[in-house]
Amino acid sequence: MITKEIAIEDLVEDYPFTVLFLKEKGIRCIMCGEPIWGTLEDACKEKEFSEEKIKTIVEELNQLANK
Repeated sequence: MITKEIAIEDLVEDYPFTVLFLKEKGIRCIMCGEPIWGTLEDACKEKEFSEEKIKTIVEELNQLANK
């Protein structure tokens, strides 16, 4: 299960589809071919997403992961 506390490195490794999904949301999760540091929540907060928006992103990611 994906949570907002998941490290970006783990997210990209375990769920490769998330790279494109997050890019579409304006969240860069790979730089120079390597995942950025921090958590999904950290990356969302850098974009000034609200807690509600972060919750929605996590829910959408889990829906995609379960397909």
